[in-house]
Amino acid sequence: MNKSEEEKVKASAMGYARAWGESSGPPILTATLIAAQHARPPQFLPLLFAPALVFSSYLNVNGHKIDAAGTSAAWSSLYFLLALRRKQPFMKKWGTRGIVRGATMGLCALNLVSGGLVYATGRRREEGDSVV
Repeated sequence: MNKSEEEKVKASAMGYARAWGESSGPPILTATLIAAQHARPPQFLPLLFAPALVFSSYLNVNGHKIDAAGTSAAWSSLYFLLALRRKQPFMKKWGTRGIVRGATMGLCALNLVSGGLVYATGRRREEGDSVV
């Protein structure tokens, strides 16, 4: 691969990550999967993450894309760490609950990386906010 092809691949990967971090869909999808996992039987600590992620999506819809990306990255990383602490037997990983848990953890990891990227490289002037 020559230099221009490498730059295209890097730019497209960064572009996809940035688009994912600026979208309001991933936090809602993550909140839906978290609620589906922990609603029955009710586990109140993990259920606290769903409203925070929905609020992050609300911020995004209202035009605060950088703040929404940071909020989504923070809450997703906290849930990811909490979910990593739970041990699960090998055979239960391949059931419906295990697959949903894996998908949730994967979405949290994607939200962490892409939201962190948007938050770290975002410019407030593009968003229209005045910095005091």
